Amino acid sequence: MLRQPDQQRQAFGILVSQYSEQLYWQIRRIVLNHDDADDVMQNTFLKAWNNLDSFRSDSKLSTWLYRIAINESLDFIRRQKKHPEMSTDDDLRGVANTLMADRYFDGNEAEALLQAAIAQLPDVQRMVFNMRYYDDMKYSEISRLLNTSEGALKASYHIAVKKISQYFHQHD
Repeated sequence: MLRQPDQQRQAFGILVSQYSEQLYWQIRRIVLNHDDADDVMQNTFLKAWNNLDSFRSDSKLSTWLYRIAINESLDFIRRQKKHPEMSTDDDLRGVANTLMADRYFDGNEAEALLQAAIAQLPDVQRMVFNMRYYDDMKYSEISRLLNTSEGALKASYHIAVKKISQYFHQHD
């Protein structure tokens, strides 16, 4: 249906409603803020709509959407790093405070601390950790999304878990 011009809008609407929640949470775990996640998700679907003709059916539609969402999220993070509003130390401490103040955040202080620990991870480790921990994705699926080997992903996840554990020990 996505390839048929007369049904494309309707099919895309179904696609948006089917994947919105999953993509939102994937994006939210990367950018952390609700409003930023909404903006990135909107950009994701806009980019998907504009590139429907370039979608190759050799991968799943969900994989293609996740890849766009991840790339848009990383682009957003890179833009934020170019225009920092606060120092890195303040930023890491501020993640927990920002989350607790966010009216859309429904976690407790431990979850906010976990998010602060995750925020201090390098981009790839953060994504791998989020996909394994929150989305329970298999390494083979993450490998397809990030175009990297399963061995490298396992190493990234192991290192991320170690860093998060150290972060919790430092903030007891």
